[in-house]
Order: sequence, then structure tokens, then C-alpha cells
Amino acid sequence: MAQFHLIRHGQASFGAANYDKLSQLGHQQARWLGEYYRARGETFDALVTGDLVRHVETGEGIQEGLGSSLAADLQPGLNEFDFHSIVDAYLSAHPEEVPPEGASMAAFYRVLKKAMQRWQAGRLEGNLPESWQGFCDRVAGAMAHIQEQYADRDRVLVVSSGGAIAMWMRHMLNTADDTVVELNLQIRNTGVTQGFFNKNVYRLSIFNQVPHLDREDRGDAITYS
Repeated sequence: MAQFHLIRHGQASFGAANYDKLSQLGHQQARWLGEYYRARGETFDALVTGDLVRHVETGEGIQEGLGSSLAADLQPGLNEFDFHSIVDAYLSAHPEEVPPEGASMAAFYRVLKKAMQRWQAGRLEGNLPESWQGFCDRVAGAMAHIQEQYADRDRVLVVSSGGAIAMWMRHMLNTADDTVVELNLQIRNTGVTQGFFNKNVYRLSIFNQVPHLDREDRGDAITYS
């Protein structure tokens, strides 16, 4: 069976006008992961990413650290759902829950969780760019593409986002939709989820590990945005 390494992008630019680019730390996280793989003598023979800037930059950073130059197979099915639109729709109906200016990231995540639960249950109104079922289906489509195109490879590097990775877990483990909501808020930047696949099945062996950050001088580099 082929091996997959499914990576969440590095820290993005939360709070900036353009979230969809890596922060300085996000670039470093990606390079550190590549250096970790290089130190272990691990290589990849395919790279698949979403087409968001933070996905592409993460793939480039990993390869910089690894010393490789694979051409990325860009798959929009691996993109994150539009969480800004989901949260905005929820807050339009519940303006009393708008976090105050300068609120912590935890306050935003509490609202995001409620918004996702409403979205998943089909109880979120507004001009949403995507339904929950549409999100579910497109991630499944990206997974099927990887199975079809790369099952004959040895090791495939995949870069995506927290929500899409959580949805990948739902499909792979055949769990409930609620699992996606819970896992989405737990997946770390450049966290590694690893397993095996062929054209018929995916198997999980490791979830959300950050071995490249698991050292005393990098504790502050473990992030969730």
C-alpha cells in the first residue's frame, strides 16, 4: 500500500486583512517539518495540495527544508470551507455573540464551533457559498483522486486545512458529522496525519502529530490557526 502524510498548513495570518498566506512562523514551521523528514532520510514521490496560498506555501516550505522539488498537484477539493462566511451568517442571526474587539482567538473558536454545528445540521441561514453536503462531497472527491492517481506510489505528501482534514477523518473512519466539528478545532499547524491507502481503502496510523516541534525550544511554535 502507498503511504500518505496529510499535513495541515503552517500558521496563517489570523487577524490580518488577508488570512490566506503564511505568517513568518508558518513558513518556519513548514521548513522545520521538511528538515525533520530530511534528517530521517524520508522522501516523497508525489505532492498534492489544495490551491489556497497557505497550502501552496506550506508545500514549498516543506520541500525547501527537505531539499526536494516536486511539482504540486493542485486539488481544490482539499481547500478549507469558507469559515468567514459561516461565522458571518451565524453572527447575523446572533449579533449578541459577536466577540468584542480585541477578543482572544478562543472567543472566535467558540463562535466558529456553534456556526459549524448549525451549518452541519442545515439550520444556518444566509447566502452560504457551500452546503455541508457539498463540503463533504468535495473532500471525498479529492480523496478518490489521490487513490486513483497515486496508489502505485510509495509516499505521498498532501497539504490541506483543518476542516478538510477533519472531514477526511470522517470519511476514512466512517464517523458522524459531529466528529468533523470537534476535530477541526484540534488540528495543529503543520500537524502530521499519516496512514496507508490503495485504490479501495484508507487506513490511519498517526493523527495530528508535530514531531518537528516537539522539543523544548519550539514549544511556543505549536499553533492552531
